[in-house]
Formats: sequence, structure tokens, C-alpha cells
Amino acid sequence: MADTAIQIGLEDRPRDTAVIRVENVSKLFRTPSDKTIGALQEVSVDICHSEFVTVVGPSGCGKSTLLKLIAGFSAPSSGRILFQGEEVRGLNTKVGYVPQESKLFPWLTVEENVGFGLDSKRYSRQDRERQVSQFISLAGLAGFEKYYPAQLSGGMSKRASIVRALAYEPPVILMDEPFGPLDAQTRMVLQDELLKIWEQKHQTIVFVTHDLVEAVALADRVVVMTHRPGQIKDIINVSMARPRNIFEIHRQEGFDEAYGRLWNIFRHELMAGTH
Repeated sequence: MADTAIQIGLEDRPRDTAVIRVENVSKLFRTPSDKTIGALQEVSVDICHSEFVTVVGPSGCGKSTLLKLIAGFSAPSSGRILFQGEEVRGLNTKVGYVPQESKLFPWLTVEENVGFGLDSKRYSRQDRERQVSQFISLAGLAGFEKYYPAQLSGGMSKRASIVRALAYEPPVILMDEPFGPLDAQTRMVLQDELLKIWEQKHQTIVFVTHDLVEAVALADRVVVMTHRPGQIKDIINVSMARPRNIFEIHRQEGFDEAYGRLWNIFRHELMAGTH
């Protein structure tokens, strides 16, 4: 099933455009009682340059594990991951990683947090200040440069966390449910801002979410995973035109078709997990 889904998802995408290639990756974890738990099983997928891919699946299906393997936080138990044609064998410093929590440094201001990842050897002081200012403005945080994280709202902290990962312009951004704890209105605002930044910068984004509407609204393709050990159940192409109006996404042509297909797959997967 997984192999067929992959071919469907990539039918008109040349394989040599892949910036990330996951090849037959499995991941096992050992518990304190010396039991082995499978998190991922023979997962294969290509992510193309400048593509926005969302990943959905039941809780515990290995979505976050997949991101961490791409980031090089740990190694696959079998299979391999290629990044820009080279196998990931350690921490992948060429990707930006946005976890569920904001994790801003509380002793640094917004501008200091956003500029933290900028290599002083790559940027002059003037270029660094210009880069930080640009991304703070893109995130709607102009005027809050000197504020500390404790002085920010939850949504503002999340904005700062996201642009900190974007500011040094890695070719790939990995996002692990970054809007999960936020209220619905704030989520929509941040979804809209993220798409605007992505449409300007054209970085590749892999975005894990539990929200099916969010998955369709943001993505070029939605990767649907099974219960643990996670496998790829299907990959859905989202044909909606860009730019997208997040605030009226249900009215956009192509949304109902993509969401209906996603919900049908996800519903069957949830029912299968109860037996």
C-alpha cells in the first residue's frame, strides 16, 4: 500500500528534484523493561524543493519521530535518509527545527532570539541587523524587538520561535505541531503569516499536525500515516491555487475534494486502530 501511495504522490515530480529522500526507514525504541517498540516501519517518501508538505496520522504513529530522524537527532534502525543527496549521519545543521513549544531563550530579547542562529562569519553586523529586522517584520513583531519572552503573548512567542528558525534561511524547515496549543483564532493568523513568509522565501517545509483542516489548508501534499508502527497510508495532492485565503479556506476551489479524501482515509485508519 505504501509503495503505491508514494507513486501517486510523486507521479509528476522528477525524483532528482528531491531535497529530502526517506528510503525504507524503520525506527525501533527499547523500553526500560527491555521491550522493543516499533515507531516507524519501512517509510519511503521524497520531499521536493520549495514544497510544503504536511504529515498527519493517529497519535503515536511516528510523525514527530520522522522529523527528528530528518533533523539527525537520532539514526534510523534501518533504511536511510538523504538530504540534498547526502546521507544524514548526524545532526543535520542545514535544517531549521521548530518544536511544539516555543523554547525562546528567556534572557534574550525578541531581536536577540531571532538573530541567535545567524553565523557571525557569514553576516556582517549590518547584514545581521537587516536580516533580523526583515524577519521580525514578516512575523508582525515590529515594535517588540526589545521585549523579552515573558512579556509576549503565546501567539507572539510562537511567531518569534518560527522566524528564529527561518532567519538564517536553511533550505528546509521542520515544524512539529507548532500551532498545537494555540486558540483557533491565533492559529489561523499564524497559518496565514507562515504561508506569506513561505511564499516569499520558498523554503521547503515539512509540517506535522493533528488538525486535518490545517493539513489541507497549508500543503501542496498531505502525507497520511497509519497507526504505530507508522507507515505511509497515502499521499494526497492538494490542488488548491496559491496564494490561499486561510480565513475563507473552506470556500476555495479544491478544498472540499482534498479534505473529503483525507477525512475518509483518516476515518478508516482511526476505526482500524480500535480493533
